[in-house]
Amino acid sequence: MRLIDYFERGHRYHPDRACLVDAAGTLSYREVARRSHRTANALIAGGLVPGDRVAILSANSSRAFEAWIGAARAGGVWVGLAALASPEENAYVIDQRGAGWLFYEKSFAPAVAHFRTACPALRHLVCLDGESADAPSFEDFIAGHGDVAPELADERDAVISHFTSGGTTGRPKGAMWSNLIWEAWCANVYAHLPVKKPPVHLVATSMAHGAGVFAWPAMAFGGTTVCIQKAEPLAVMEAIDRYGVTHTFMPPTVIYMMLAHERAREFDYSTLDYFIYGGAPMSADKVAEAIDLFGPCMTQIYGQAECPCTIGILTPADHLDALADAAKRHRLLSCGRPPVFVEVEMMADDGTLLPAGEWGEIVVRGTFVSLGYFADPEATAEIRAHGWHHTGDIGYKDEDGFVYIVDRKKDMIISGGLNVFPIEIERVIWSHPAVQDCAVIGVPDEKWGEAVKAVVELKPGGDVSADALIGLCKRELSAYKAPKTVEFWEELPRSGVGKVLKRKVRERFWAGHERKI
Repeated sequence: MRLIDYFERGHRYHPDRACLVDAAGTLSYREVARRSHRTANALIAGGLVPGDRVAILSANSSRAFEAWIGAARAGGVWVGLAALASPEENAYVIDQRGAGWLFYEKSFAPAVAHFRTACPALRHLVCLDGESADAPSFEDFIAGHGDVAPELADERDAVISHFTSGGTTGRPKGAMWSNLIWEAWCANVYAHLPVKKPPVHLVATSMAHGAGVFAWPAMAFGGTTVCIQKAEPLAVMEAIDRYGVTHTFMPPTVIYMMLAHERAREFDYSTLDYFIYGGAPMSADKVAEAIDLFGPCMTQIYGQAECPCTIGILTPADHLDALADAAKRHRLLSCGRPPVFVEVEMMADDGTLLPAGEWGEIVVRGTFVSLGYFADPEATAEIRAHGWHHTGDIGYKDEDGFVYIVDRKKDMIISGGLNVFPIEIERVIWSHPAVQDCAVIGVPDEKWGEAVKAVVELKPGGDVSADALIGLCKRELSAYKAPKTVEFWEELPRSGVGKVLKRKVRERFWAGHERKI
């Protein structure tokens, strides 16, 4: 199947069912189909050919999904941009992917002004929510274009999406997904999270990440995608109750805030089939509390931009089994078992596959693994050594097939479900004249899973406050990347060649914790 075929199936069988819902109203599958035909025809009239990259920068909204559906219908390659990223970060993504098209909301107009000078391949701009000085409105863009869908070749191997992966250096890379990769991923979802009733999928976290991805398999069953602007706990709880949500995806951070909310018990969550979380495990106590509040729907996933969402799945039944049997309770610290269409093993540095219980790098094979990184064959070759995809995570698999992540080969920090790359922050801190060296790490945090911490060694006679360094990072980077805390050490631990040993730095903060990430 092509990506657009998931929408087409929903339209074929449920044309009058609600397809997209946001604060502006509701659009049926019939309406979205007609408007997506116009969008695709407008793109083609503007010169788009299959394989051209189409970027979208927007908060969660129906129009942003319309642009994505229209681009897919025309064969355009979707490039999702993070709304929380800085203009410089998104400019790099647009430029590196050679995106010629950008759909954006007016609130991002200052960033778009930067893109116009920083991204020479960017030639076509469309403003999703009204007119802009630089671009026509979405409504004007599609006006006058035909309601008949354009012809699109059925090419299973054609690239249709780029998902951003930061890699070890923090420079965003484009993991390429083909139509076949989408098909393999959706097969994993259908096999392990079967549809029980007409889906209602709530998109509250960024549609450029997991929340947006899960909308497509739901569309094939006539699923309704409900968009809210932010994953604010009260708004999420109200939306679940109001729309009868069956599926949603959240980081544990948001779930913890919902559990602690004074109004948490006021709403009806009985429609939830799968409350999906990822990026970090939840403690056994929190899982029990979540099931008591939301019902038997908690579902953990483990995935990457290079391996969509389903390297491991801890299903609702797995959660209940672990809570019911003290001998299985440790499974809640796992990220579940590999789905039926995925191979997952642990590998030593020499390429040897390791037996159950032994630690190694988590490696993956399967049709759902991305085609590699766009325009980066060296990085692609690096992550495909020995014929497997290398996740960069260290873990082990128990005798029952449950996978446990225990450390990270890469230095990436996952804080509140967002990826943070220490090298970006370290470069900013290094720029301060009082700083000799620094190590940025993730430390245990009850709310965020991991909190960003900078451990700093000052130059002799150097003087700078923690608040000053945090402020510097907030000015230079996205706010969520700034350290939550800064600690000053007289000397950072180093190897014999002078390299800072982050492992030694981490040990001080992770002592006594079962997981090292």
